[in-house]
Amino acid sequence: MRAKLKDAFRPSVELSSLPDHALIDVINMPKSEEPSPWRLILNRIVWAFGLIIFVSLVVYLDRDGYSEPLTFLDSMYYATVTLSTTGYGDITPVTPWARFINVVLLTPARLAFLVILVGTTLSVLTEQSRKTFHIQHWRKTVRNHTVVIGYGTKGAGAVSALLADGVPASQIAVIDTNRAALANAEHKGLVTVYGSGAKQDVLKIAGVARAASVVVTPSTDDTAVLVTLSVRELAPKAKVVASVRESENRHLLLQSGADSVVTSAETAGRLLGLATVTPTVVEMMEDLLSPNEGFSVAERAIKEFEVGSNPRHLKDIVLAVLRNGELFRVDTPEASSLKPGDHLLYIKHITEDSPEPAMEED
Repeated sequence: MRAKLKDAFRPSVELSSLPDHALIDVINMPKSEEPSPWRLILNRIVWAFGLIIFVSLVVYLDRDGYSEPLTFLDSMYYATVTLSTTGYGDITPVTPWARFINVVLLTPARLAFLVILVGTTLSVLTEQSRKTFHIQHWRKTVRNHTVVIGYGTKGAGAVSALLADGVPASQIAVIDTNRAALANAEHKGLVTVYGSGAKQDVLKIAGVARAASVVVTPSTDDTAVLVTLSVRELAPKAKVVASVRESENRHLLLQSGADSVVTSAETAGRLLGLATVTPTVVEMMEDLLSPNEGFSVAERAIKEFEVGSNPRHLKDIVLAVLRNGELFRVDTPEASSLKPGDHLLYIKHITEDSPEPAMEED
């Protein structure tokens, strides 16, 4: 079954085998602030005048090698006429050294001057080269990043939570087939990859094989299963978190290799039900789940002096204890005494600056 699914989504041309410059329409790097057109024009004018001054100095230093004695103004005149390829012929190099300088120095300067004049073409070529270089550099250096597959409502929410938790935008890559969604992600400084997350060549381009975690949030459950299978094959050690709409499909995601599965439809349904009875509870839940707002659920390692203590007696409001990858609620016997290496899930206020938890007296 897995082989049939892979064959159905196997592309005719492997994107990961293409050169970097062929991926400009596939990978988009975050853009820096673009200068205004007037600033670009001014920059080109400055470079053009700088080149004229440079050539004028070179000609003036060798002023005895020309058909007539040259003043600095004559040198500027000759530089302008030469660089612009006008060539009146009233001033010419006559000595071997002057002609040599014209060949090895003034000719390249003339070509550079013409390139500056054709600024639009240069900008296009420069932009293409810049994108190719950034793509090449990112693909070679990216490590331990997070890949978000699907940038809909759930994917965008996951990215917001990651950014609020301090994950750099440069360490997040987004995969989607919606150009508008990718444009929104790019505005947040994220690396975007255009394509289907069900295709392994797209996953390879996004560096899934070297990712620390992968968030799978497609629009349908069957796609989520296929994407999870592909991700797990490429990244057997990455942490894979997947979203599923129906709880009956949750076990399929777990069998496909997901470490955690979030059931979106039922969770939303429970919140809707709570809102009809106790709307304030829903407000508090949204506060806990909303980044950069009020309280949030956080994780931290226990302190040395907390070993052996009951987490319910700590200053923090502890919800659960994470031990060897297994989660224990704070009211369970397993969580009654903290052990070395445990982590705490607790409620943290966003204004906290890593408070030093302390024991409360009984």
